[in-house]
Amino acid sequence: MSEKKQPGIWEGFKAFLMRGNVVDLAVAVVIGAAFTNIVNSVVKGIINPLVGAIGTKNLDSYSTCIKDPCTGSGDTATGVRILWGSVLGATLSFVITAAVVYFLMVLPMAKYLARVEARRKAKESTHEVIEVTELEVLKEIRDELVAQRGQGRAQD
Repeated sequence: MSEKKQPGIWEGFKAFLMRGNVVDLAVAVVIGAAFTNIVNSVVKGIINPLVGAIGTKNLDSYSTCIKDPCTGSGDTATGVRILWGSVLGATLSFVITAAVVYFLMVLPMAKYLARVEARRKAKESTHEVIEVTELEVLKEIRDELVAQRGQGRAQD
């Protein structure tokens, strides 16, 4: 009795890496990382200064002290400081990222796919197949035979 050899670890790993989903995911992660740098630069270089024009140019410095006194920094800090500026900066970064992804990637792709689908449907409608049932075919044959008999009798 011969035993079938189980695929090795490397063969399984190679099959996993060669799947289309893994490659697509890897590309998405790399592009996402590069895109994140662009968005962070826009937020830090343009948005933060505009929003922070009222006091400071960095949103991270906006905070509120809920337990006085808020003095010092690091281990010597006293009080309880809520860093709402950094939350606002992260929220703006998320909204900008989502808007750019939607308007520059999702919306154009949706429009493109809609055009492709419309072309496919238009092409399909020009090559529309007429479905005929057996009963309809038999009725047509019967009618043709009746018409031929009628012509044959008219000639006699």
